Amino acid sequence: MATGISTAFITLFDAEVKQAYQADAMLRNAVRLRTGVEGSTYKFPKISAGAAVARGSLSSDVTALGITYAQATATMSDWVAAEYTDIFGQSKVNFDERAELVQIVGKSIGRRSDQLVLTALDAASTSLTVATSVGGADTNLNLDKLLEAKRLLDAGNVPSSDRFFVIHANNLAGLLAETKVTSSDYGNVKALVQGQVDTFMGFKFITMGDLSEGGLPLASGVRTNYAFHKSAVGLAESLGPKTEINYVPQKTSWLVNCMYSAGSVGIDAAGIVEVSCTE
Repeated sequence: MATGISTAFITLFDAEVKQAYQADAMLRNAVRLRTGVEGSTYKFPKISAGAAVARGSLSSDVTALGITYAQATATMSDWVAAEYTDIFGQSKVNFDERAELVQIVGKSIGRRSDQLVLTALDAASTSLTVATSVGGADTNLNLDKLLEAKRLLDAGNVPSSDRFFVIHANNLAGLLAETKVTSSDYGNVKALVQGQVDTFMGFKFITMGDLSEGGLPLASGVRTNYAFHKSAVGLAESLGPKTEINYVPQKTSWLVNCMYSAGSVGIDAAGIVEVSCTE
């Protein structure tokens, strides 16, 4: 890599990282997103429901609904994804190191963004749970668990649109064993042709594997998956991803550093269901 790296190159690299990050962050578009946040926290507003009351006499005052307001606070945390690229090493490899670094940095920030959301889902104090015994003793993800998750959200009058279900790849395997999920008479043909479940029972499915950042919680062989509504979880970004490329003489290398600052929080526990599955 030439020492005369230009501002145009830095701008190009930064744009490519953002494209890679947005493409690989799986949960970013499944939650309530706020960008350009100023400060160390962001407060997502929550408003209660109201119930209409009977009209009184012609001269009586109207009765206020008594709506209450609350706030869910997301606290920003700062992250960096940095790597050196040696000025001599570039001439000795037969691949585009810039393109490789874009993917490494972008995917690293994307996984971190997803983990912030997963941590917020796990921390949400929801009382809506689907036990591992639903559909049989110590069962993996199955149709009965989907039905129960849907019932819990429906009972809470959670809107039927913008519902998501984030599951682990091991639990997808259990779900694909269900005839009614994989049959073209019931579900999406992708389950048959591609081994995927895209949309089923009103949920948009997001399948994740193991993440070095933590991933979906696993304890004693029981994995926790989450069915949730988009407005029930918030992700606030105060920075990023922002990329810097600086030459470090002591290392005869360029330091590529991508910075990211964001926070996530569960806004409404009534829109989050924990689904336990035995793997």
